[in-house]
Amino acid sequence: MFKRDVQSLKDVLLRNLREQGLETPLMQKRLVDAWPEVAGPVISRYTLNTYIYNQTFYVRLSNPSLRADLSLMREELVKKLNAAVGQQVITDVRFG
Repeated sequence: MFKRDVQSLKDVLLRNLREQGLETPLMQKRLVDAWPEVAGPVISRYTLNTYIYNQTFYVRLSNPSLRADLSLMREELVKKLNAAVGQQVITDVRFG
């Protein structure tokens, strides 16, 4: 009998993405997409733009007081966003 190396489809796809250098951009996209869920509907309504640069998640908000409040919750938001994608993708959150 042949001995087969059975792997899950998830493992094969992740390995393939990693080899092609696409795993990090995929996780970054998932994290950006998770922002409305993590932040909630009220904060999402005031969000103008989000992007990731050098492991820092940048959020542009239209409300200055909300920006100040969220700045105090930066560490908690980093943990929640990384937990939403199941991997450490960002190390900081900046609001503008």
